[in-house]
Amino acid sequence: MASPLHPDITALAPLLGTWSGPGRGEYPTIEPFAYEEAVVFGHVGKPFVAYTQRTRHHDDGRPLHAETGYWRVPAPGRVELVVAHPTGIVEVDEGSFDGSTIRLRSTFVGRSGSAKEVTAIERDFVLAGDVLTYDLRMAAVGQPLTHHLSAELHREA
Repeated sequence: MASPLHPDITALAPLLGTWSGPGRGEYPTIEPFAYEEAVVFGHVGKPFVAYTQRTRHHDDGRPLHAETGYWRVPAPGRVELVVAHPTGIVEVDEGSFDGSTIRLRSTFVGRSGSAKEVTAIERDFVLAGDVLTYDLRMAAVGQPLTHHLSAELHREA
């Protein structure tokens, strides 16, 4: 039995479901690469949306990255994202959502003692019906804020 959607996250309802599609990555310290991504947005009736993301290399299917977290809507037009990465990075992002565009900027990036240095992350999402695109910029390992990832995801039936 599905839980009713909590009223605080009604604005995020269009994200709910499973999304997948191709993406491309680049950064000054690595070779460009293509990947396949799967994202799931779900809820349990509480004032947050649960989020999981997994990527695999486009050519050979090996796992590349994963992250998990929670989206919240603290006020109309505002959104927060708390994410944990298995690389030892945690991020807190805050920003705006106008119904089709989400703009998030990190307000905190923490790391374990063995994690690579990441000092800032910016994520922009655009929702157009059953298509979700995003761009991610990152400041890390001595590099300034630079484009890192982009993808076009499609809602799965």
